Amino acid sequence: MRHGPRPRRALIVAGAAALLGGAADPGGTVSLKITGLRSAKGQVMICLTREADHFPDCSGSTSARSAIVPATQAEVTFAHLPEGQYAISVLHDENANGRADKTLGLIPREGFGFSRDAPVRMGPPKFEAAAFAVDGHDVAQSVRMRYLM
Repeated sequence: MRHGPRPRRALIVAGAAALLGGAADPGGTVSLKITGLRSAKGQVMICLTREADHFPDCSGSTSARSAIVPATQAEVTFAHLPEGQYAISVLHDENANGRADKTLGLIPREGFGFSRDAPVRMGPPKFEAAAFAVDGHDVAQSVRMRYLM
């Protein structure tokens, strides 16, 4: 009777099962809650990026995540995010025209908000002011909407 190969085979199978079954979901998850929407009209446009050059609007970024949801939906989840520093910007596009409407070309007529409630001074905040870490774990962020008009 031969007993040599069986224990070795069992060890290989057990090792493979541990690797496959115990493998964690790669990346982290950001759960976003939007507060302070003044109406349920239109849509909410969200940009999540780890590139300072593409904050706050995500335009031209190949790695940014964006979402457009109805204004009645105040929560969004972004999953499978590589580790790094991220920032979120949110626009309440009340007339659903896909852009930020402004008065006199400067003053936003629609609501906006940023992660970490980053302060707004004569324009959007810098990436660093809104940045937070994603380190492979679940992260909860809340963005409070602001309206100037």
